Amino acid sequence: MKTLKDLTIIIVTFNTPKNIILECLRSIKNNDVKILIIENSNIFLHKNEVESEFSNVDILCTGKNLGYGKGNNFGIQHTKSEYALILNPDVICDENFFSNIPVVINEAKDFSIIGCQYLLDKVFMPAGFFDKKKNIEFIKNYKNNKVDGLTKVDWVTGCSMLLSLKKFDNNKVFDENFFLYFEEFDLCNTLIKNNKNIFTTDKLKINHLGFKSSLGGNELENLNTTNLKDWHYMWSSFYFYKKNFNYFYALKKLLGKFIKSFFKTIFYTITFQKNKKNKYFHRFLGLLSSITGRASSFRG
Repeated sequence: MKTLKDLTIIIVTFNTPKNIILECLRSIKNNDVKILIIENSNIFLHKNEVESEFSNVDILCTGKNLGYGKGNNFGIQHTKSEYALILNPDVICDENFFSNIPVVINEAKDFSIIGCQYLLDKVFMPAGFFDKKKNIEFIKNYKNNKVDGLTKVDWVTGCSMLLSLKKFDNNKVFDENFFLYFEEFDLCNTLIKNNKNIFTTDKLKINHLGFKSSLGGNELENLNTTNLKDWHYMWSSFYFYKKNFNYFYALKKLLGKFIKSFFKTIFYTITFQKNKKNKYFHRFLGLLSSITGRASSFRG
């Protein structure tokens, strides 16, 4: 890779607060990079502010909420460059992030995905292995700052991923049965099974605001967002294990959480703890839908 003109950044939004998306865009300190904002609704509310400040941004509206995977697939279908950077709107890129991208790509040479690492967070892992022993060792090394340079891994988190699009057979990179959660783990697992290369690198650093970025001042909207996340986390968990292993493995893996969610829903209902009741009720419903083979349907 010689210049960043070979790269398109894809940012999927859904009614994202203005300050969040502007912070993300301002951290992309290079006007050569084409940026696609994929708004998962009928209208992007901050179109005027964004277009007046950033000349390298195109905005496409999908017309409805497609979710993470299908929204990014939509963006990839409108991408003509050789490389794509999947970037969540609540990500702030390090000042050296984009100057390091050509260096990392030229160093990796043969890759399908390169994942980024966190500037500050040592709790949530940016990458790892599906094998438990390998993963424990990787976590230990990462937390002790011993994961240097380009490191081959089994999976990376989906908030910031560099994709070599020529390594994918079609534009549907992500499994669109997922709406939220586990899409990147499913993709990485498929790539590993097909002997493709996945890396993480400490040359591409980000800050990730995460869950807080989707919460605003409206209590009802916050509740709906929380319910949606709880429902889909459990639905996607079961679907991931069922797809990549088998139904009975998934059932064994999540039966305890299914039973726990059921009884905690009852307990928090009779003790009038509404927020906790909602949490476990939606976890129970998400798992029940996935166990019974229903499509991911809950949209809040």
